[in-house]
Order: sequence, then structure tokens, then C-alpha cells
Amino acid sequence: MEGEGAMEADAVEEKREAQRGAVRYGRPPREHAGQVEERILDAAGRVFLEHGFQGASVDEIADAASAGKPTIYARFPNKQALFTAVVERLVRQNTSPYALSCGADSIEERLHALAVIILTRILEPETIGLIRVAVAEARRFPDLATSVSCMGRQRQIEAVASVFGELAAIDAVGALSAFAPENLQETARRFLDLAVLPLLMRALFGEELTALYAEIEPHAARSVAFILAASGYGGGSALATTRSGPPPQTE
Repeated sequence: MEGEGAMEADAVEEKREAQRGAVRYGRPPREHAGQVEERILDAAGRVFLEHGFQGASVDEIADAASAGKPTIYARFPNKQALFTAVVERLVRQNTSPYALSCGADSIEERLHALAVIILTRILEPETIGLIRVAVAEARRFPDLATSVSCMGRQRQIEAVASVFGELAAIDAVGALSAFAPENLQETARRFLDLAVLPLLMRALFGEELTALYAEIEPHAARSVAFILAASGYGGGSALATTRSGPPPQTE
């Protein structure tokens, strides 16, 4: 019944769009627009995961979303824009302040909790599946793969840098060069390279996610210990690095 009601609502909307003579100008009332778009993105995500980018059709997405094609094209000009929007929503959900919030006492515990949260989210089947879809289409649709990669990467760096900035304001780690405001994004990038990339690459190449989940905790602990040692946190004179020096080199 819910699907029939959605189809009827969209049929009314499509009639209005046709009367206006241009599909892209037909939109439902503002209070319903978000619901329609969420329904479309939910359906598109399922279809892309099942058939890949090339195999997915807007017709099938429209059926799965209980929406008309004009309703979809009013919001997303083509299939590439629709796929990008699906990934963008997932990235936004995974990098929101709420998603990355973690309560702990010491800096080590906080960074460990942060690494565990990120790894747990990125190793979700939906996330791995959508990344694989983008990689599989890299040769035929290089712009799509590049935009998805840059979007996910940069937003994750910015989100982690924001968390680091908050920690630097309340912990002694803030005295280190790596956690100075001008170096936070670079430190975040190195943290993600160390904590996330190894398990992510193994997942993309087909290792069982359940087995990788079991490695998250120890891998996160090793990564945090390394990044803090490289930053000079808690060390003696050999490791001490203040803001007057350059950011640490961990590569």
C-alpha cells in the first residue's frame, strides 16, 4: 500500500511537470522533497550494488523507488550524478561529527576509539560495495571514479582534522607540531593512511569482512601508537617535537 501511495503521489507530480513543459522544474512541496530524494537514493544504492554502475538502469531504480523517471531526472540529471549522490550521502553520514564522536579519557584511548569507528564504518558491505563499483568503472568513467575518490578522501581528512583540533585544545598533544592548526589536515591524512588503508585495500581485494573486523581493535592500537610516537607525544628528548619544528615525516 505504501508503494502504491508513493506511485500515485509521483504520478501527480509528473503530470504537473509535463504541464510546465520542463521536467526539471517539477518538484513536490518542500516538506516532501527530502523524503522523495531519500527514497530514490535508497533504491539507487541497492540497484548499483546489485548490478554495478553500467548494469544499473534508471528504469529499474525508478521501479525500486516507486518513483517515475521524470521525478528522478528532476533531481539528478543523469545516472552518474545519481551514483555520486548515493556515495556523497554515505560519506556525509560516515564523517558527521556525531558519527565520529567518541568518549574516552586519554589521548591514546580517544584516537583508538576514532580509528575503530572509522574502520567499522568503512568496512561495512555497502561502503565496500560502492567503492568497488566506482573502481570497476574507472576506465570507462574516469571522472566518476576520480570525483568519488576525492570526495570520500577529502571529507574524511577534514572530519578527522576537526577531531584532532578538538583534542589539541584540551590535551598536551596540542603542543606538538603535528597537531598545530596549520598541520592538522596533513596529520589527519597520515593517520588515515596508517589506520584505514591497509584493511580497506584487503577488503576491496575480497578478504572476508568478518575476518577483518576481528583485526580492527589490534590494528587500531598499533596505528595510534605509531602516529603518537612519530609525532613526539609522551616521548623523551629524542622524540620531543614542538610547534617550532616541521611536521613529522612518517613515510
